Amino acid sequence: MEKLKNLALVAHDNRKKDLIEWVEWNYQTLLSHNLICTGTTGLMIEKAINSRLEKENPAMKPKLVSKLKSGPLGGDQQLGALITDGKVDVLIFFWDPMEPHPHDVDVKALLRIAVVYNIPIACNRSSADFIISSPLINEHYQPKLKDYSDYLNREVSF
Repeated sequence: MEKLKNLALVAHDNRKKDLIEWVEWNYQTLLSHNLICTGTTGLMIEKAINSRLEKENPAMKPKLVSKLKSGPLGGDQQLGALITDGKVDVLIFFWDPMEPHPHDVDVKALLRIAVVYNIPIACNRSSADFIISSPLINEHYQPKLKDYSDYLNREVSF
């Protein structure tokens, strides 16, 4: 990971307000990183950051957010693909544990692939606060990846 991180920010509908509040609180730190979001979350985050910029630093160029499809329409899978390609350094995913979602399997797959590729994951505000306030957020960092060669070279019988 370079000093400039690729941060993926995602939230279920019932958690979007929480994520936007977190983004507004941390927007100055987020400005120095690339932001990748799914669907509506990306539009909301871009609007929140640029609203803060207009108030506090109107001369600054607006922040653009890379937006994927909505989670249920494949955005979670797009994000997983970016993780496997090494294009996501941190996943901030405010998911709603109290509501069933039609794309729960996609959410589980996204969280699984983030673990496989050993990227930091925050699923709530407290863990997101710890990640964003870590000195490593602005430093070069090389995560240790598990060697899956034994798994890949195993004998498979049919």
